[in-house]
Amino acid sequence: MAADAFVETFDGTRLDEGRWLPHYLPHWSSRAESAATYDLADSELRLSIPADQGLWCHDSHPTPLRVSGIQSGAFSGPAGSTIGQQPFLDGQQVREEEPAWWGWTPRYGRIEVRARMQLSETSMASVWMIGLEDSPERCGEICLFEVFGNAIAAGGSTADVGTGLHAFRDPSLVEEFSADSQPIDVAEPHAYAVEWRPTGVDFLLDGGVVRSSQQAPHYPMQMMIAVFDFPTDEVGAGADAPFLAVDEVRWQPLA
Repeated sequence: MAADAFVETFDGTRLDEGRWLPHYLPHWSSRAESAATYDLADSELRLSIPADQGLWCHDSHPTPLRVSGIQSGAFSGPAGSTIGQQPFLDGQQVREEEPAWWGWTPRYGRIEVRARMQLSETSMASVWMIGLEDSPERCGEICLFEVFGNAIAAGGSTADVGTGLHAFRDPSLVEEFSADSQPIDVAEPHAYAVEWRPTGVDFLLDGGVVRSSQQAPHYPMQMMIAVFDFPTDEVGAGADAPFLAVDEVRWQPLA
């Protein structure tokens, strides 16, 4: 293994906060209101959404949303500014400043995440890379996977797995994303990976290429790992809370 490789196996009982912030985009809310629900056991990070977890950005998000997520970097402008990662409203204002923190922010390389998940009809799990937006155009996304609970076949024989790139406000990228059916049971561990080069990005599932792109972001990116629930008046988190479990994150440079 290369000396400058990154390997996270979530050993022990405490999250390494030199690498991971256990909050989801706290600048649009606050650290107190964006804290993840998670456990570490048996060398596995398990993010979950219990039925009593509060809504994220309850007074500003267009639809009700609960989320437990961690991220490997953070950045925003001061409170009251519009400088912040992944805004969901035009002119959205920062509520709690997040000073620039480059915890683990690779630029190019092979990135692999081994994960399993249990999702309800109203939940979703995802792992993605995003720019820190320390400059506004450095905001693109590389999505390793995105799975909605209502896109998993009965019995778990197949699932629609979203992969690709989101341009957002990066003028050098174009939108290139789709969710394609894969013959996997997402309740079992699988390896989701990207090989990110200056000339493009390959997306892999259990070692096989499922998608290739001829474009790529050209700036450091942080990892986001999260499980989401979209409750309605009729349906919310049940007795079996949705969860995303990750037992390994691995990065190494490409030749």
